[in-house]
Amino acid sequence: MAAVKALNPKAEVARAQAALAVNISAARGLQDVLRTNLGPKGTMKMLVSGAGDIKLTKDGNVLLHEMGLHPRIVTEGFEAAKEKALQVLEQVKVTKEMDREILIDVARTSLRTKVHAELADVLTEAVVDSVLAIRKPGEPIDLYMVEIMEMKHKSETDTTLIRGLVLDHGARHPDMKKRVEDAFILTCNVSLEYEKTEVNSGFFYKSAEEREKLVKAERKFIEERVNKIIELKRSVCKDTNKGFVVINQKGIDPFSLDALAKEGIIALRRAKRRNMERLTLACGGVAMNSVDDISIDCLGHAGLVYEYTLGEEKFTFIEKCNNPRSVTLLIRGPNKHTLTQIKDAIRDGLRAVKNAIEDGCVVPGAGAVEVAIADALVKHKTSVKGRAQLGVQAFADALLIIPKVLAQNSGYDPQETLVKVQAEYAESGQLVGVDLNTGEPMMAGAAGIWDNYSVKKQLLHSCTVIASNILLVDEIMRAGMSSLKG
Repeated sequence: MAAVKALNPKAEVARAQAALAVNISAARGLQDVLRTNLGPKGTMKMLVSGAGDIKLTKDGNVLLHEMGLHPRIVTEGFEAAKEKALQVLEQVKVTKEMDREILIDVARTSLRTKVHAELADVLTEAVVDSVLAIRKPGEPIDLYMVEIMEMKHKSETDTTLIRGLVLDHGARHPDMKKRVEDAFILTCNVSLEYEKTEVNSGFFYKSAEEREKLVKAERKFIEERVNKIIELKRSVCKDTNKGFVVINQKGIDPFSLDALAKEGIIALRRAKRRNMERLTLACGGVAMNSVDDISIDCLGHAGLVYEYTLGEEKFTFIEKCNNPRSVTLLIRGPNKHTLTQIKDAIRDGLRAVKNAIEDGCVVPGAGAVEVAIADALVKHKTSVKGRAQLGVQAFADALLIIPKVLAQNSGYDPQETLVKVQAEYAESGQLVGVDLNTGEPMMAGAAGIWDNYSVKKQLLHSCTVIASNILLVDEIMRAGMSSLKG
């Protein structure tokens, strides 16, 4: 400390008990802010940025506990408690086949802590079905194959799962059809417009006729590409009522659009690259970089393609795809805040379902796991030597904050509820949690309340590390360059 003061007399230093008090105060302050968010009956927080932007959110709970003896002894107790807690977690986890029913329970448990129950029930099936649609046996689940599209329209309960794709733009020709059924989909990355050469060049003409010849030659180059697409459409559709849709990553000029429209082809240009990747997964077919080799084998299929106009915005819906490997969750809501809240909830729900599938197991929620681990830690405490027992006890007490806060946020007496749950667990040996509708103990698994095993495991690891790091800080120094100025 003296060395720092010698270099910078304005440096601020807090040592030993003062440093510990600062850290514990900060941790407890954070806990007080977040504790009212826990569970489906928890409240939301309104975050206002410096620019005045408002965000409504619910976040996880950070649990830290204040102690009154040497931090190193406490952290040793924390480590011993963590090892025992992980053993108990392995014992209480429920390994079963992750079918649609259990995944719906997992998704509902996650979503009801983020949005109100009616909306959570609407989102639950959409979230589970979207993950099951993109899931490939033996391969990791890629959640980027679930497109989340926002539409400021109607109410939040109109949010739906589209088994296909929704593009945020429409066709660029007024005569093109707005709706086709049983359509072939050509996905391509081919320029259908005049492009300048990549090197600087100039042309000198002797007459206007020569210039016209050059323009026609340039136009012919593009027309040949367009004609190949038209020929393919005629060969696959023939005299049927089947539709034909071209979705191009590059541009399509007005002349080409006009030619395609006359043939009854819907053409969309400048599609986003990520949508091009999803299109072939949703509709099938192959994305083409040249029209020279196009054939019926490179075409995808969709049962319905239509354009939807909302105000000045246009959306193209590609639906009724056979066995889609990429889907779209279309979020509807009356305002930006609602859309943001639903999007955050859906992302959490998608990850909860993904974790459950990859874990192959789940653990009971509603505070049941925390009560079981705390009970095991109290029994395990006697096998820990010395004052580290106090760290084990503190760990157990910290875990019990979860069921207590769940009860408190639901309007029940936290201590009374906890005693009932602990008594029921001690008597039956079953994993019981808090019923937030009655305040009574309940079998969390039987009620369909499941948490992710991997999340609980990570929570036990990370909270131990965070709490230990905070307790082991015994000196805080603030001595930046700015304090030397002036």
